[in-house]
Amino acid sequence: MGHHTEPVRAAGGAGITLPGVAYPNFPDKHGHDAIAEPAAFHRYWVDHGVLPEEYQAPEGVILLYQGFLVDAVLAGKLGPVSPFAAGARRSAFMRLHTFDDTGGSVGVIGGFGIGAPAATAIMEMMGALGVRRFVGVGTAGALQPHLETGAVVVCDRAVRDEGVSHHYLPPERWAHPTHDLTERLGAELDMAGCEPTTGAAWTIDAPFRETVAEARHYADEGVAVVEMEASALFTVARCRGFEVASAFTVSDSLAGGEWSPQFNDPRIAASLVRMVHAAVATLQGAQG
Repeated sequence: MGHHTEPVRAAGGAGITLPGVAYPNFPDKHGHDAIAEPAAFHRYWVDHGVLPEEYQAPEGVILLYQGFLVDAVLAGKLGPVSPFAAGARRSAFMRLHTFDDTGGSVGVIGGFGIGAPAATAIMEMMGALGVRRFVGVGTAGALQPHLETGAVVVCDRAVRDEGVSHHYLPPERWAHPTHDLTERLGAELDMAGCEPTTGAAWTIDAPFRETVAEARHYADEGVAVVEMEASALFTVARCRGFEVASAFTVSDSLAGGEWSPQFNDPRIAASLVRMVHAAVATLQGAQG
């Protein structure tokens, strides 16, 4: 008693079937207004002097997850950068910098954590500032044995196996990035020497509950990698009218149901640096 026993089917009659309790738990959640929209946070920052009211948001922002890469970018090792808003007080959502060589039109932000909740909160906050294009640059675990450490994968779709996206849209199996931005990112990665492949991701926000059975299942379906943010970013972008693309470099492997970590391999750092340069070029090229 007290919960559903009938299966809950995905929107449109396709995709997954969810046995037991519907998720989200509140019926018809997607038809109800949120209590606090991102614009309310922006107004709060301005009213309390956290953010100067006169600012110009970058047109596009790169989302970074690896601490050493964030440090390198903010130290100017990948090109000169400047704080987004001079005089802005420190805030969890205001660690945004812009690349000087882009005239401030391309921003970069990191140090906010990992996973779908952290990444989408940043996307929403940046969207409130006026950002409309996003490129995610991070690492992922290989599900296919041919993907070597340091290999670069451009994500063309992602399994929605995290929780955030289901609070934005009814259940579906896949979330998709923006096609044109993804194509541009792939081309820039190729020109940067990354030799990227295109593939699907399994997005899950419980990394210590990635089971052998699941890894084998998604590998058999041809899914390339497993990671923690893509499907949520794609879904939020769809709801808010943003453009989004994501790419990963392989940092470990779950192929064959066994975990092989290679996080300190220098090929990973080398790929990430090239990926940042490609992401900057992608966002610059998408302007207009």
